Amino acid sequence: MRKPKHLFSLHGRGQAMVEFAIIAVSALLLIFGMMNCATAVYDYNYVSFAAREATRYAAVRGSSSASAASTTDISNFVIARSKGLDPSHLSVSTSWLPDNSPGSAVKVQVSYQFTVAIPFMNSNSLNLSSTSQLVITQ
Repeated sequence: MRKPKHLFSLHGRGQAMVEFAIIAVSALLLIFGMMNCATAVYDYNYVSFAAREATRYAAVRGSSSASAASTTDISNFVIARSKGLDPSHLSVSTSWLPDNSPGSAVKVQVSYQFTVAIPFMNSNSLNLSSTSQLVITQ
């Protein structure tokens, strides 16, 4: 009996399915990895933006201002504006050098624990952190 010479023989279809499965898994891992990296870049961008905005917020609300900002006020300011971030993974620390008076400096550090979630990989955390410093104006 002769072997069929057409392209879609039974052996060829099985081989194509195995090749497709290998390529599909690799392509999906690559796509999910790229999406996760894009999310991490977005989250870092927001953390950096939040640190700058919180520093500006604190700099215009020094001790001589009518509404002086405390550490809790600055932390609440950042958490209230956290777009797409999990507030339970967000931490804000504020320090004044030497104090909260005009001419002194305010330094705000915002940190976020980003969970890497790629299928078939271990879930790890990345600490995304940004620090900003300004001179208090009021």
